[in-house]
Amino acid sequence: MPPAVLPLDIVSGVVLYWFALGLAALARPHHLAFVSRALFPLSVGGAILLTVGGVMGLTAEATSLVLPLGLPDLPFHLRMDSLSAFFVVLLGVASTGISIFSAGYFRHGQGTAPGLLCLQYHVFLSAMVLVLVADDAYLFMIAWETMALASYFLVTSSHRIPEIRNAGFLYLLIAHLGALGILLSFGVMHGFDGDYTFDAMRQSDLSTFWASAAFLLALFGFGAKAGLLPLHVWLPEAHPAAPSPVSALMSGVMLKTAIYGMLRVTFDLLPLQLRWWGVLALVLGLTTAPAEGAMALKAS
Repeated sequence: MPPAVLPLDIVSGVVLYWFALGLAALARPHHLAFVSRALFPLSVGGAILLTVGGVMGLTAEATSLVLPLGLPDLPFHLRMDSLSAFFVVLLGVASTGISIFSAGYFRHGQGTAPGLLCLQYHVFLSAMVLVLVADDAYLFMIAWETMALASYFLVTSSHRIPEIRNAGFLYLLIAHLGALGILLSFGVMHGFDGDYTFDAMRQSDLSTFWASAAFLLALFGFGAKAGLLPLHVWLPEAHPAAPSPVSALMSGVMLKTAIYGMLRVTFDLLPLQLRWWGVLALVLGLTTAPAEGAMALKAS
């Protein structure tokens, strides 16, 4: 009998499918009907499949996959467990509705050719999936930076407006500062032995000092994406500048990848957890929530 289809196989297939849809848009980049009536509706099918794969992964055992891509001594590692499956379901459900809405929204263009918007949109989706299933620091950082760059181009789709270009620059600056913190955190967790797979990090024997250093670097890096004070300054600038479907994806899913990253680092990759880590995260969260609520009220 042929082997059963695994949730990770479905999720990996959706990544390739979405990437192919984005490339297909380049065949007719200025043809609105092709993009809005064909490619975005086809994207919905991938989103539904992604949701199915995520739901299957919630109850299935963790599965891994090594791809013959990457560096000679560091191929791409994929892994899906219940934690990543939960966020995959969130992405699948959100992208289903947003892709349906995008079919009509992008019909009139936003200053960027609709085919380029379609490519950036689907690269953005694919990168978020890879962030959730990456099982080594190399693939995770490539997916994380691809997610940031794709969302930057989407935010600045109306690039002829100076305020939008400024908002995009601020967003990209904070995104790269955060990525530097995440990269340094991985550098600490890999145990100085040259193995950047997450399996190696899980087995590393870090001291309390180095574990705390990795946690703080991760909190800085992922906090920049999640909008924690004082790294929240990009949020009120980038979200109004972005097209509505992009803003919905950023708010509904992209910011949650930062939560996923903190959970993955704290409860999976680090060998210990300290109480003051939770107190610090709680204080930052309680400080950020009313501040950003006040900013939202002021903007409205």
